[in-house]
Amino acid sequence: MKDLLIKKVKILHGDGKSTTPSEPIDLLIRHGAIEAIGPNLTADTATEVWTPGDHAMVSPGWFDVGVQACDPGFEHREDLASAAAAAAAGGYTAIACFPNTHPGIHSKSEVQYVLRNSTHLPVSIYPIGSISGNAEGKDLAELYDMHAAGAIAFSDGNKPVQDAGLLLRALQYAQAFDGLVMNHPHHKTIASGGQLHEGLMSTSLGMKGLPALAETLMVQRDLSLLRYAGGRLHLHLLSTAESVDMVRAAKKSGLNVTASVAVANLAFTDEVMDTFDSNWKVLPPLRSRTDAGALLEGLRDGTIDFVCSNHEPWDSENKNLEFPYAEFGISNLETAFAMYRTFVPQNKMSIEDWVRWTAVAPRQTLGLPVPRLEVGAPADFTVFDPEAEWTPSVQSWKSKSPNNPLIGNMLKGRVLRVVATR
Repeated sequence: MKDLLIKKVKILHGDGKSTTPSEPIDLLIRHGAIEAIGPNLTADTATEVWTPGDHAMVSPGWFDVGVQACDPGFEHREDLASAAAAAAAGGYTAIACFPNTHPGIHSKSEVQYVLRNSTHLPVSIYPIGSISGNAEGKDLAELYDMHAAGAIAFSDGNKPVQDAGLLLRALQYAQAFDGLVMNHPHHKTIASGGQLHEGLMSTSLGMKGLPALAETLMVQRDLSLLRYAGGRLHLHLLSTAESVDMVRAAKKSGLNVTASVAVANLAFTDEVMDTFDSNWKVLPPLRSRTDAGALLEGLRDGTIDFVCSNHEPWDSENKNLEFPYAEFGISNLETAFAMYRTFVPQNKMSIEDWVRWTAVAPRQTLGLPVPRLEVGAPADFTVFDPEAEWTPSVQSWKSKSPNNPLIGNMLKGRVLRVVATR
């Protein structure tokens, strides 16, 4: 890493101890570590000097959980290198990738493949091992071997576990090494054939809806299994008000449960679906204003622990289709922060909140160290301008799959750079 002096930036730690950024200050990075923090720092001619702008801020590097990196097997949609490039463009210095690959990340060999092939990339990539073999929801995968090889959690990713017995065994088995089990609560048979949130919009458009019950029933089931078996459970991507209420009650009762939410479910509702733009077709679906408000409140009171991009890239052959035939998913690593900054009511979330929910809380949930912005610490931070306006384009897109409805739109909030020691 080249030595770097960053001039006149405000620092946000995201630890909740300070609700306002620091006064503008300089950071000097040498040999991959923070050598000095203070006003009016100087550097030698071998050091790059960068003044990013009046509104620039620095925070611990952001971390995204549940990225579909598609490698191995689906490299035409995404690979480790393009996922890392998209993550860096979006302000993330680390991502945890789901196991929905071919073959799936279901043994130590695939875990080692991800780790070995990502060592040279600009961001850290952590593999999430599958709960079942090839994430098929049948037999329990080799959880301990994957944990020993470097898997940081276990999930079947975009294939929610339908078999209660399988999830129960995973919770029980993972306790031997304090492993985290993740599940996206989504009942496939109740949601069968659904295209968008079940409500007035789905009725007016004449399309089958995805009822909130498909999620809340699974949240109730998973919490019951956790209460019986013990262990650590993460409910990935909540989308309904009732789910938030159930998790809130579960936490108050002492259950070891955490939860996350997709930024799109905070920023938008099913009202955007009247354009029939298949890029808005996501899981969990965009729901009602009541649900979006409950999700925001769940973040504010600690019921929901962190925010995800919900990055699921798709090639045009699978996405640019008539709405009922298009796949679910959005390529959102590069626009997650701008989506928050532009469309989430700013009286509901602060910039400090964003840093806490994307840099600190995800790592705490996964048991990983949080980067520190202090002298002597390894460089691992994001430089961003919450006021900058920009327009994402297909030409500048880093992900292989531009299935994003915000491309071509003016957005507020731009990532300027990530600096991370690898």
